[in-house]
Amino acid sequence: MMLAGFLFLLLTGGSTSSYSEQPELLDVQQKSNQSFGNGGNTSSYSEESVLQQNFNQSSQEDGESSNSSCSYRDLLKHLNLTKNELHTMTLPVRDHTSTMQIELAVLLYAILDVKEKDQKFVSYICTSMFWKDEYIRWDPKDFCGIEMMYISSQLVWKPDLIVQEMTDQGKAPPSPYLILWNNGEVFFKKYMVVVSNCRMHVYKFPFDIQSCNLTFRSAIHFDKAIQFDIILDSSTTTEWSRELIQTQSEWLFINMTVNNITVHDRSSVIYTISMKRRSLLYIVNFLLPILFFLCLDLASFLVSDSGGEKLSFKVTVLLAVTVMQLILNEILPSSSDRTPLIAIYCIGMFGLMLLSLLETIVVMYLMEKDSESQDNDADQSLCKDCGDKESKVSFHNCFREVKKLHCACICDVSPGEAPSERLSMAKEGSSSQLTEECRDSEKLSDELVEAMKTLSLLLSSRKEGKKWGYWTRMTKTINKVFFIFYIIAASVFLAYMFIMWSTPEKNSAYNSENCHAAGRPALV
Repeated sequence: MMLAGFLFLLLTGGSTSSYSEQPELLDVQQKSNQSFGNGGNTSSYSEESVLQQNFNQSSQEDGESSNSSCSYRDLLKHLNLTKNELHTMTLPVRDHTSTMQIELAVLLYAILDVKEKDQKFVSYICTSMFWKDEYIRWDPKDFCGIEMMYISSQLVWKPDLIVQEMTDQGKAPPSPYLILWNNGEVFFKKYMVVVSNCRMHVYKFPFDIQSCNLTFRSAIHFDKAIQFDIILDSSTTTEWSRELIQTQSEWLFINMTVNNITVHDRSSVIYTISMKRRSLLYIVNFLLPILFFLCLDLASFLVSDSGGEKLSFKVTVLLAVTVMQLILNEILPSSSDRTPLIAIYCIGMFGLMLLSLLETIVVMYLMEKDSESQDNDADQSLCKDCGDKESKVSFHNCFREVKKLHCACICDVSPGEAPSERLSMAKEGSSSQLTEECRDSEKLSDELVEAMKTLSLLLSSRKEGKKWGYWTRMTKTINKVFFIFYIIAASVFLAYMFIMWSTPEKNSAYNSENCHAAGRPALV
């Protein structure tokens, strides 16, 4: 140390003024003296000084940041949203006589299911709401220009929005956050799976158009406390929903109308969703098979009526239509106000086939009656012929018996029993010839009797020819007349069904005012 001080005095020339004028050198000397006092360890001193300097700088920066308040947490502390539960308990208005205006927009994301039998409509929708909280205000300049922030949806008041037609709680996850602006405006977006009641009009099934309402309103607040306004009009809502829709099941989305009304002193917004059924599958699997059954029943007129095959075929076709009606009963609701056209279609087809079956039964009955009358007439003619020819046959039989006896007498005389042996000897050669002649005459008489019977039957059938086959000819006429009637009735009925199905339905649409969402975030 003495050597260092000596050298320093030599350099400065022993002047104290120069010593005081050079503070930097004095600092260097002090640092060198301290380093020598520490045994010459200069590295430890430099590290401690750097750490101390960094700590001082970080402390200064923290102090500056705490004074500037640039974080969302500082803003939450300023608004007192983390501790104050009053923000979620009552309406956020400073005057209780004022009415809170809530702007609502609903978009359709999917048509999940339409249950005609249960009359339920399952949809996936997105609801967007804007309102103003009069207790939330801040100046963006005090918080580094923060104009909006995302906060938990449990920290502020939200409208008690419900769907009046909802019958089951949806499975969509809840929305955990909402957007808050510095002027107190709040934006809340929520996805919902809505299972709602919908009165189905199935008069034109499967070419029907269904319209289901979704009525949004407050659960307990009257219109003096809460008023719902419409953000998007019907055309915009329809256009956006058509772009965002993901699935439509068997339905085709048409449009979505919006109407703002007040029902029972409660402000409500009604969204009417119109959709059309895709009917191709029902045409292929239901309407065409029944039409094919009708064609088969029409082709059965070519089958003969003499056997039972035609009757059994018609019964089978009729049972097939009955099965189709049972399937239809499982689809259509039982509480429909009007009889559906498809039910009229099935009943009409069933009625035509039933008339065809009854006509076949009548024709077969008449043919059976004609067959029985023919058998009776043949029996009566045969008995009459036997009665007319009874004397002749008896005379012929007597003649035959006489000849037999005569022949038997001649043939049976023996030579020993003859009155004179001379006569038997004279006639011995001619007796054998007489016996053969007797046998031939007996065969000829039998053939004549059979020929006379056959001739009598032919003559009687010709006399009664005008009455033979009367009902058979009548059945042919009945078949022709009924075939023409069947074709005309089926054509008229099918034309009527086509006209009724092709007539468009009158859909009632609600008129809505045009609303704009300028300066708001996208609802999609």
